[in-house]
Amino acid sequence: MAVSLPQSPKASARRRPPPLDQAALERLALRYVERFATTRGKLSAYLARKIRERGWDGEPADPDGVAERMAALGYVDDRGFAEQKGAALGRRGYGARRVAETLRAAGLDAEDAAPALAQARAAALESALRLARRKRIGPFAEAPADAAQRARQLGQLLRAGHAPPLARRIVEAEPGAILDEE
Repeated sequence: MAVSLPQSPKASARRRPPPLDQAALERLALRYVERFATTRGKLSAYLARKIRERGWDGEPADPDGVAERMAALGYVDDRGFAEQKGAALGRRGYGARRVAETLRAAGLDAEDAAPALAQARAAALESALRLARRKRIGPFAEAPADAAQRARQLGQLLRAGHAPPLARRIVEAEPGAILDEE
């Protein structure tokens, strides 16, 4: 039978950090933006979570205001984040719908996400073919797929955010076929 030793008051005080105040919230925000590429929405949600976890001491907390200040200082760039994230997802073979969902989940508004979404729509065929190459679908398959395999491949392309007509066109392409813009 394991015996647990009583904890000293000093040990329990170490485990529970003190409640946050405005200066500590600013430090948390700076540390977060120095470590991660983020958006105002994500930073605000992070700060609100930290306030819930640790409590608050002082004037009413304003995580949205801190996030706005970080953006005003240039530490947070929503449009730049959207462009980088959209381009990265496109290089991995994801479609415009998946890019839009990811940017919405990151807390970006439509205005900041618009250039990245336009780029994702413009490169739809290229990113779909990139995913098809990686998954050996359609023109990149070694042999024609049977009906069940084509259904699974179609599902993969649709879950990646590609439009159904484009996904169907790629899945139904013969191995070695060359697809171009229509």
